[in-house]
This record gives sequence, structure tokens and C-alpha cells, in this order.
Amino acid sequence: MTGADVQDPIARLVPEGARVLDLGCGDGALLQRLQRQRGCSGYGVEIADGNVLQCVRRGVDVIQLNLDEGLSMFEDASFDVVLQIDTLQHLRNAEVMLRETARVGRFGIVAFPNFAHWPNRVSIARGRMPVTRRLPYQWYDTPNIRVGTFKDFEVLAQRNRLRILDAFGLQDGRVVRWLPNARASTAVFKFERAA
Repeated sequence: MTGADVQDPIARLVPEGARVLDLGCGDGALLQRLQRQRGCSGYGVEIADGNVLQCVRRGVDVIQLNLDEGLSMFEDASFDVVLQIDTLQHLRNAEVMLRETARVGRFGIVAFPNFAHWPNRVSIARGRMPVTRRLPYQWYDTPNIRVGTFKDFEVLAQRNRLRILDAFGLQDGRVVRWLPNARASTAVFKFERAA
């Protein structure tokens, strides 16, 4: 999910000049964009060698780290924004990483494939796991170790004392606010630690 049409709505959630930590930053395209267009600074965190190299080529500061090991190297409130764009579904302990996101950043932004999107529901009703543009893998070879929905994230946020500041879906680069759980292939949440 690195296309410009998807990056636009997420980038607009990040304040200009913010200090950003991008967890699972991939090739660094979003962080590079935030640096160039919004005057942001910060770091990407990535585990894959090829993506780390791409980040370096883009001029993005990157730390090679397995997110399942946590974020203990970062102090509380070290960043204005912590991004988890298409990262949450790959982590073994997503709940801990959400709490860590709220600890090291003033607020967090997560985006993940919305398993409750209507084409996925139709596929399940037909007895098959969905294979879509947003979930392009067969069930037996997917890198995703979990799937989630809007409602699942809302429950998880409440359980972990996170306050949702904004929530919407993305479908073909468009923001979906009306029935996003059924009408959007991507769920997006902006949140902070509740007082």
C-alpha cells in the first residue's frame, strides 16, 4: 500500500514539521514524501535488507530492527507521530506494539487491510479465503499472521486505553467515512494514549 493515492490521505494526518517514526517503513517512500512535502524529520524502522538499502538510496534515515523485539531503544514521547502502515498484520504481538506506539509518539497512525470489506465477506460466504488486490495472497502463503476489521481495532484501542482521534477507510485512493467497515479495503486510525 505505497501508492501515491493511498499516501495522500495518510500524509495529511501528519502535521507539518513533525518528528516521525515509521515502523515497517518498507522502501521509505512515505517517509521521504513527508520529509520533502511536509518538512518532517525522523526515522524509518525496517527489517528487510532490500528495503533498508532502498531507504538509504532515498536519503531516509533507517534503523534495521525486528519490531517483535519492541521499541525499548526509544524514550517516551520521542516522536510527534508514529506510523504503522501495513505493519500491524505482520506482528506477533500487535497489542504490545500499539501500546509502544502510544508511548513513543504523541499520537499514532495505523493502516491495515480491512478484512470486513464486502468482497472479502462474499468470498468467505462462498467458502473461500479472499484473494484481492489488498489481500493478494493465498491463505497458505500469506505474510499476514492476522487479519482485522474496523470494529476489531476499536475494541483493541478501548482495551488498551487508546483514544481514537480519527478513523476512516480507503478504497481506490478515496476516503470512505460512511460504512467504512463494509465499503473500504483499508482501515486507517489516528489515535493517542488516553489520559
